[in-house]
Amino acid sequence: MTSLLLAFDDEARLARALSDELSVPLALVDRHVFPDGETRLRLPPALPPRVAILRGLQQPNAKLAELLLAAAGARELGAIELRLVSPYLAYMRQDMAFAPGEVVSQRHVGRLLASVFDAVVTVDPHLHRVATMDEVVPGRRGVALSAADLLGALVAERLPGALLLAPDEEAEQWVTRAAVGRGLGHAVCRKQRHGDRDVDVALPDVDVAGRAVVLFDDVASTGRTLVTAARGAFARGAASVDVAVTHALFVGDALAQVRAAGVRHVWSADTVPHETNAVSVAPLVAAALRAI
Repeated sequence: MTSLLLAFDDEARLARALSDELSVPLALVDRHVFPDGETRLRLPPALPPRVAILRGLQQPNAKLAELLLAAAGARELGAIELRLVSPYLAYMRQDMAFAPGEVVSQRHVGRLLASVFDAVVTVDPHLHRVATMDEVVPGRRGVALSAADLLGALVAERLPGALLLAPDEEAEQWVTRAAVGRGLGHAVCRKQRHGDRDVDVALPDVDVAGRAVVLFDDVASTGRTLVTAARGAFARGAASVDVAVTHALFVGDALAQVRAAGVRHVWSADTVPHETNAVSVAPLVAAALRAI
């Protein structure tokens, strides 16, 4: 059983909710960033044997360094069992070498985390050619939760009978899970990516005219996929287009671009702190930690 939750100040809202769900104390890592970019961290001077660290890895490069330092410090200060809760787990897309010489980041980041933590809990990781999180963190316990049910229930409550559209085949698993048993139709678009901000989205052969459409995905980054899909739905006569997404990254002006395309509401899980957060994964994560 986890005895203490460690978290960083920029994720304090989810940390407090998770601490309440677990009924354990919360300690925020004291962090100071020097002018040259290095970080000084300060943890509680004495830690219990079982500690969970909450750290999402959006903007991963700096956060990975801080996370590794915090984990090493926690071990020195008394933590024996160390569990990572990373609601958004970065570097999962690159699960194979698509061209000679490409580094398979999922493999190496997974092994790195396995060398530091006894278990890793995450939400809707970008896994496609790897079946389970146990494979990502070899020799450790890996748990992949999903916010699809939470978001599906929210859509069913606010837009009964809506049509859920997955913007690409990779999102089919989440849109199916969200729709089943809630009176929501669902279909899958086809996406062709030409570059980071250049995508084509072909809507499925389903009648969207006059319907409330909800684009449903695991992550929104540049927003280009959502913009293209929304425009396509309106061109086919959709009455409204909303978005439900687990991880609201929305880099730069991505959210403004999505709204400019006519999207009315954007709902996200609190895996990434964002103004669109509408459901909390704290109960799911707490249950997973108790089960480990």
